[in-house]
Amino acid sequence: MQQQREPTASESYFWPSVWAIGLHVLVFGMLFVSFAMTPELPPARPIVQATLYQLKSKSQATTQTNQKIAGEAKKSAARQTEVEQMEQKKIEQEAIKAAEQKKEDAAQKAEESKKADETKKAEEAKKADEAKKADEAKKTAEAKKAEEKQLADIAKKKSEEEAKKAAEEEAKKAAAEEAKKKIVEDAKKKAAEDAKKKSDAEEAKKKVAEDAKKKAAADAAKKKSQEAARKSAEDKKAQALADLLSDTPQRQQALADEQGDEVAGSFDDLIRARAAEGWARPPSARKGMTVVLQIGMLPDGTVTSVTVGRSSGDGPFDASAVAAVKNIGRLTEMQGMKPSDFAPYRSFKMTFTPEDLAL
Repeated sequence: MQQQREPTASESYFWPSVWAIGLHVLVFGMLFVSFAMTPELPPARPIVQATLYQLKSKSQATTQTNQKIAGEAKKSAARQTEVEQMEQKKIEQEAIKAAEQKKEDAAQKAEESKKADETKKAEEAKKADEAKKADEAKKTAEAKKAEEKQLADIAKKKSEEEAKKAAEEEAKKAAAEEAKKKIVEDAKKKAAEDAKKKSDAEEAKKKVAEDAKKKAAADAAKKKSQEAARKSAEDKKAQALADLLSDTPQRQQALADEQGDEVAGSFDDLIRARAAEGWARPPSARKGMTVVLQIGMLPDGTVTSVTVGRSSGDGPFDASAVAAVKNIGRLTEMQGMKPSDFAPYRSFKMTFTPEDLAL
């Protein structure tokens, strides 16, 4: 329904103003016509002159005539005044009537405006009520829609949670199966490793036992060889000393010169034998290696210094030979030697090979 527009104040008074102006124009027009149609009267001046300048010498007829003319003039003036009064009264009545009409029109228009306002207010109230109802209906629909959405979200969330829970259960089950399988595989692998370790341990134990047996045999042979070498050296030394003491001076000197080299060779063998006793075989030692050591000694047989004169090319073997000679400490067998016989041992070179050290 199209809303009726309320007229403005200027529009409300337009037509009444037009009617009032038209009415005034009509009244003035009628007055103008009435004045135009009024019969021409003789001017009042002659009456006044007649009255003021009346001569006593005039006749009675003349006087009567003048009085008659004056009476007629008065009557005409009275009629004119009465007409004017009537016209004025008529205009006033018409003006009053127009004012009343205007008042009635204004009242009617005000009533109509009031009714229009009431109608408009009623329509606005109706529209507001309809809008309120529509808004309430919209809110109700939105609330219902929100509730449905909430229920749908709850259902969806519940479905997702159930699916997630099922997936987690499945994953746990799969993980448990995988863990079980891995435990079995690890157990098999560990059993195989334990068996291999046990076998390796038994092999190692067997090898250690064999190596210990071989080492014991080698140590026994080595010790036996060293004892034999030492005994042989002592016997030779004793025999040489006995020969020197039991023969003539010439013979003793000859024997000393002859036995000097033998004693020197015996001491060389003795030094090698003692070094072999304290030698720790390095893993890199091999047959065919040769190291030349520079050895320094005191007359009482104390070893003072051992250095490498010419390396074998294998550091660990060289170091083991140096350590073995140093471990001799002192050779008591060299005590009592002549200075001439000891002189070569003050600083001398000696060659060692793994064979000499009972490899």
